[in-house]
Amino acid sequence: MSSIGGFEVVRDPLWNNIGIDAQALTVLDTPPFQRLRYVRQLGHAFLVYPGATHTRFEHALGTYHLARRALGVLQERGSLAAVDADEPAVIRLAALLHDIGHYPFSHALEEAGLPSHELLAREHLNQPELATTLAATGIPDLSERLGALITGTSTSPLRGLISGALDLDKIEYLTRDAHMCGVPYGTVDVDRLLHSLVVVDTVAGTAVGLHEKGVSALESLLFAKYQMYRNVYWHHAVRSATTMFKRVVRAAIAGGMLEARWIGRSTDEALMEALRALGDQPLAERLQRRRLYKRVLDLPASEFTPGAGSWLADDPDLVARVEDRLAEETGLAPGAVLLDFPRKPAMLASDVPVLTRGGAVAPARLGIQQVAEDLHTAARRFRVYASEPGPLPAAALCTWVEASGADVKDRLDGGGAFLS
Repeated sequence: MSSIGGFEVVRDPLWNNIGIDAQALTVLDTPPFQRLRYVRQLGHAFLVYPGATHTRFEHALGTYHLARRALGVLQERGSLAAVDADEPAVIRLAALLHDIGHYPFSHALEEAGLPSHELLAREHLNQPELATTLAATGIPDLSERLGALITGTSTSPLRGLISGALDLDKIEYLTRDAHMCGVPYGTVDVDRLLHSLVVVDTVAGTAVGLHEKGVSALESLLFAKYQMYRNVYWHHAVRSATTMFKRVVRAAIAGGMLEARWIGRSTDEALMEALRALGDQPLAERLQRRRLYKRVLDLPASEFTPGAGSWLADDPDLVARVEDRLAEETGLAPGAVLLDFPRKPAMLASDVPVLTRGGAVAPARLGIQQVAEDLHTAARRFRVYASEPGPLPAAALCTWVEASGADVKDRLDGGGAFLS
């Protein structure tokens, strides 16, 4: 960092120079924020894309940087005249702290059934040193306002900058992730988006919207998101590592060997070290050595009826039971067969009010909305991973993907087979 009269400048490989004001600097130096230096942004993606070792720390700085730029654009337009005088400062700090509650290894543990990182953020905001630092800003009810912005429950007219279809978090992570992975999929016209931001009055109240001239840039953002999910976030080897990690952490929590509360304040390496220290943890050892489970079944979501396999995403306990039954039926040890069918139905959400050239405010009408469901389906795959290679009878297993969670439980409780 270089210091200029209480204002620091950080060199960043993506945004070049990031200016950090004195208020944000005090937050930057607190232990809860420094923890983010040791939490990778993309979890186990570095096992596939070696450059994907960037962290939540630099992503948070980048989001803060974009917030400063966005607020500058709105200020120049006079769009902040009706906003409380301290609201821009709250937005800047919310951008900086939006991932303060993040678990180690990205979103895997939320998939495993732990509370969302947005909810966990409130606990981190109340950690003594950070809480004291926030209180010292003199901004009324700052922790509560930050928590509301991060969890998407704020009534601030600028809440869309922190949580929404066009929030700065998405713009930053798509751009940074693509850059660090070395892939061309996350190209976003950042300047066009930022300079198209407007504050508009809607039926639901004042909100951040987009001028009509920025709609094509918004479409490019959403398509970049689809491409990154299909090619990076849901890459088959990344998902193999993710399912292995979820399984070993859930087992450690269920066995009373690790506490979920401790995990929520841990770092990537601290958690992996704790898992390995438990002894007899073959999944943790395999992750450390990159001996990932291999695909024994890989089918596109288009093979299934819409809504099929919801229990695979919503009930991790049921998934673990089915995995163990499948392992038993194939002659393998518990945990040697893992299922994966990720979903993100709001992947291409675009609930952004648009200011037309004629001055009217209307919902965004994007061409990509017409194919949003098809793109989500195209990005998803149902996969079965196993420690040992070998085919599985696809037809029999697909029957249970299509079944309801209640039917799956009945088959488990009745001792019935899944592969015959």
